Amino acid sequence: MRILIVEDDMIIAANISLQLSKLGYEVTGIETKAEEAIHHALETKPDLILMDIQLKGKSNGIDAAHEIHKVLDIPIIYLTANEDDSTFQKAKSTNPFAFISKPFNKQNLERTIALVEQRMKEFPKEDTLENSFHESHEDRIFIRNQNKLIKVMIDDIIWVEAERNYCKIITAQQDYLIVSPLNKLCEKIDPKRFVRIHRSYMVNFSKLEAVTETHVELKGKILPIGKQYKEDLFRMVNKV
Repeated sequence: MRILIVEDDMIIAANISLQLSKLGYEVTGIETKAEEAIHHALETKPDLILMDIQLKGKSNGIDAAHEIHKVLDIPIIYLTANEDDSTFQKAKSTNPFAFISKPFNKQNLERTIALVEQRMKEFPKEDTLENSFHESHEDRIFIRNQNKLIKVMIDDIIWVEAERNYCKIITAQQDYLIVSPLNKLCEKIDPKRFVRIHRSYMVNFSKLEAVTETHVELKGKILPIGKQYKEDLFRMVNKV
């Protein structure tokens, strides 16, 4: 089983990693911040995450779990020294498989992971739990998420932002995170309605509020224009 360790105390993290390796588990890495944990999880897709609730930075382990579960259904075991009811209830909302209170010993860690591993074997994940781009039509696209096809109207999309191996689709109502490179999404959406302005951004042309030599403005957001995409953007602007 492949396990990601998210722990802001490197001494504790290194000790956990050593124990897991001795038990025959593969450690995909150690992360200390929520943002890095999210990227790591979405890229490497570990089988299990040991998640410290208190992390460095603005976001905590609960925030990271929520973001990861928008895309992947990865079981999480929380590591925490904070046992107050408020924290527990917030963590509980992410449906963790277990909690391990700090400080913990080798036997506690081993037994908890063994129980979670057994539970995972009894209730295996379905491959369809990942968000993925499914198909497109003239006025809408469909995103597969947890055995459902979610309809997203093309006109509702403001911009699409590439984040490594996945894309964030921004609409006025909510954001959708899908496992798909931006290039693939660009091929599926009408180029007369959307324009690539940067290697990381594609925008709905009808939503543009201002265009300069270096950036575009839309819905209070400023997005940069990449040199190689400037010509296509201004060609569309000049046609208006």
